[in-house]
Amino acid sequence: MATAYAAPGAGANGSQAKSAMNNKTMFAPGFTINVNANKTTTGTTGVGAGGEGGGSVETLLPDPDFSSPARVREYCNSLRAAAFSLSFQVAMGAEIMKGVLSAVPDPEGRPFGSRTRAGKVARKLQKSADALRDAAKNAAACYSAFQQEYEEEINRVRHRARRPQQPVVNWAEQ
Repeated sequence: MATAYAAPGAGANGSQAKSAMNNKTMFAPGFTINVNANKTTTGTTGVGAGGEGGGSVETLLPDPDFSSPARVREYCNSLRAAAFSLSFQVAMGAEIMKGVLSAVPDPEGRPFGSRTRAGKVARKLQKSADALRDAAKNAAACYSAFQQEYEEEINRVRHRARRPQQPVVNWAEQ
């Protein structure tokens, strides 16, 4: 768990932090940021699983097994859901980063210099969030393209698998 730095004896409204920033002696935003890393596992592992390099990509995506239309749909939906969720988290992180960094005083004392510097840094994180949102869109488009390109094969199997049941007439029952 990581928390932001707080001035000793800072009040609930951050008045101590504001006066400390005016003196340019310490960095103390008027709020606290808690970061919790919760990890759930479903038993499947994705590409890169195994923990090499300190981090692993476990349970974000199913195995890339494209042996049936259902497996293609499952993979694309999992990718879409993971990228969409991550895009929200990264966008939120960019906003938090901008807010925290804009509280750091500008060393040259320029007006709005703190916000400008914070915006330049957080913009890169926001671009990452945009890229993740685009990845989610492309994953959904991938499955749509799959359906269009392989419509004939999918329909051939679909009709064979779901033969309509003919009503059975029981002539003995009168």
